Amino acid sequence: MSGHVPRRALADLVRRVGAFRVVVVGGPRQAGKTTLLRELHGESGGTFSTLDDTTTLSTVRDDPTSFAAFGETPRIIDEVQRGGDGLLLAVKAVTDRSDAPGQFVLSGSTRFLTVPTLSESLAGRAVFLDLWPLSAAELTRTDADAMAELFEPERLTSRTLPTVWTREQYFSLICAGGYPEAIRLGPELRDDWFDSYVSTVVLRDVASFADVRHVSTVPRLLRIVAARSGSGLVVTDISQCLGIAQPTVRDYLGYLDIVYLTSRLPVWSNNLTSRLTKTAKAYVTDSGLAASLVGAEARTVSQPGHQLSGMLTETFVFTELTRQLATSAVRADLSYYRDREGREVDFVLERRDGSVVGIEVKASGSVRSDSFSHLAWMRDKLGERFKAGYVVYLGEHVRPFGDRLAALPLSALWGGRELPH
Repeated sequence: MSGHVPRRALADLVRRVGAFRVVVVGGPRQAGKTTLLRELHGESGGTFSTLDDTTTLSTVRDDPTSFAAFGETPRIIDEVQRGGDGLLLAVKAVTDRSDAPGQFVLSGSTRFLTVPTLSESLAGRAVFLDLWPLSAAELTRTDADAMAELFEPERLTSRTLPTVWTREQYFSLICAGGYPEAIRLGPELRDDWFDSYVSTVVLRDVASFADVRHVSTVPRLLRIVAARSGSGLVVTDISQCLGIAQPTVRDYLGYLDIVYLTSRLPVWSNNLTSRLTKTAKAYVTDSGLAASLVGAEARTVSQPGHQLSGMLTETFVFTELTRQLATSAVRADLSYYRDREGREVDFVLERRDGSVVGIEVKASGSVRSDSFSHLAWMRDKLGERFKAGYVVYLGEHVRPFGDRLAALPLSALWGGRELPH
């Protein structure tokens, strides 16, 4: 892949800058936040600065009040978390003097801006926008809003996809992930990039807000999360594997979430049964990073029956749903369902009107009718609220499997488009 990839978030960002005093863009380091903010600066003007620049950072720490008030609006500040509480309080003071929209655009590579003490300082002034690494929908330049289409099964099941994705192509995409630099480097150098990336995030971003005494343990913990992606996090097991105390494991898991390397998927509960499991699932937030952490290569993991193919496919679907939901016209929450009778649905999308879509993921090229048993149970329990249930698989065709149930090729999440050459 070469050339600039248009980001779906840009239109959302421009719209929000026109309506809110402060827009906060959060997301993992190297996801493309700086590029996005420079594009905004090119379109909207204003003042651009990055706190990755040591001189600028020194200016902020010496006099945050003057820095926050300097320059034309929007004042775009990249990696704002490095400025600390003083800069945020100065931004608050500026926005207290005027309710004009488009005063500040702040970006950060940690979730520190969403902790209560800081978010309260910008309450009523700021709106948040997540920027994740590139989605497959962005990489293939599709205009379709797949998240909206999932709630309209008639449209999806009547569609013929324009291209056929092979199993090898799927796993090449899955193992590449969405970080622009990792994609550009290619598979030969990708592991080196991911190793350096994790070290940088741990030593720089995590160390900036936490006292990490076992620094070498954090990448090992991340590898455990990657290997168990889609499984519940059992802290006692992880503690034994790493040889560190359970409270420390909990702290470190929280740190990985704060720097966007991992994300928790909550259990979906809607009174279908009182016998729900309560443990959130955890995923590494990029399938390419997950593949690197577990030593998976596309040419081997694409072989049918490979022990890592299911985990990586599910991780990829999680990341694709997360990334597309961030820019979709559909406002829906993402979760999963599992009860103590053994029923499980990998992903549940619920809109604010209560309508539900269930998704099961299979790393196979074919689907059997018994793959729909838990989706059919959910459909029968929910009635009209259940809009559709899909088994997303690595085959070629969209196939109906009964009332509101269908097998869906993974590529349908990006309209079946192929990657540009």
